[in-house]
Amino acid sequence: MRIAIMVLDGMFDTGLSSVLDTLTMANELAPLQGKRPPFVIEVISVRKRVRTALGMEIPTVRFDADQGFDWVLVPALGSKTPETLDAALKRPDVRDAIAALVKASKRGARLAAACTGTYVLAATGMLRGRAATTTWWLSADFRVRFPAVTLDETRMVVEDGHCLTAGAALAHVDLALYLVRQHSPSLAHLVGRYLLVDDRPSQMSYALLDHLSHSDPVVERFERWTRENLRDFSMTEAARAVGTTERTLQRRLRKVLGRTPIAYVRDLRVEQAIHLLRTTDQSVDEIAEIVGYQEGVTLRTLLRDKTGRGVRELRRWT
Repeated sequence: MRIAIMVLDGMFDTGLSSVLDTLTMANELAPLQGKRPPFVIEVISVRKRVRTALGMEIPTVRFDADQGFDWVLVPALGSKTPETLDAALKRPDVRDAIAALVKASKRGARLAAACTGTYVLAATGMLRGRAATTTWWLSADFRVRFPAVTLDETRMVVEDGHCLTAGAALAHVDLALYLVRQHSPSLAHLVGRYLLVDDRPSQMSYALLDHLSHSDPVVERFERWTRENLRDFSMTEAARAVGTTERTLQRRLRKVLGRTPIAYVRDLRVEQAIHLLRTTDQSVDEIAEIVGYQEGVTLRTLLRDKTGRGVRELRRWT
């Protein structure tokens, strides 16, 4: 399998190194299972010289869409806010990279990206009408910027058609392991053991919803009020508390967060439940009541659906 890693100026150093280390380790461990190294890895670019966010110069091969890559992978940009990402996407080298990805796709390559690299992939238009994930704290901005993408920021890795996306920062490892798994599940398991990486199907266990990037004062007031009233949440009372109508509040939340108020309240309840599981010895039934559910079984099901982990795993995982 030929994998090209598309590098850009100011890229996230750990993203690049995580992908390279994971795929290289797979090549090195494959002979232990009687297999040949499965990957040919090339670091490519649309520029002769590339420097990472920390200033390291990366030797690259000039991109050529006719080289017959199976995958072209885009690690994260060093940008961490909507404003810096907006500026990065307008840079000439990034625009050239976007065009190169489109050309590679037309030549049969599949496209992958992690963290803020998903913005570059989405800008190609190749995610239009497809499911994807991105770094959790930029999910609201991503939805506004790319409304035609079906975003599920809770998932760690999402494959849809010829595109593969992964979540925040160290989800680069999950992305690389996903590619290894397509070749050999047993090799991916071995690499994960060497790297001390467990299966992480969801970002929800890591997300801090009050760190989501949005600047709408109505949404911010709604979030604060809801956190204080999770047990007895009422949409009518929430709208009254933030000084607007229910209809307007629903519209603002849909525009800013890309989800309904009820869906957002559910995520806040999950976040608070996870916090209580890890910091108290309260029972699931007690925590369910605190966050607004009548039965513990409802909370158990929701936690499993949103995080991919059971209550015991969430309590043990800190």
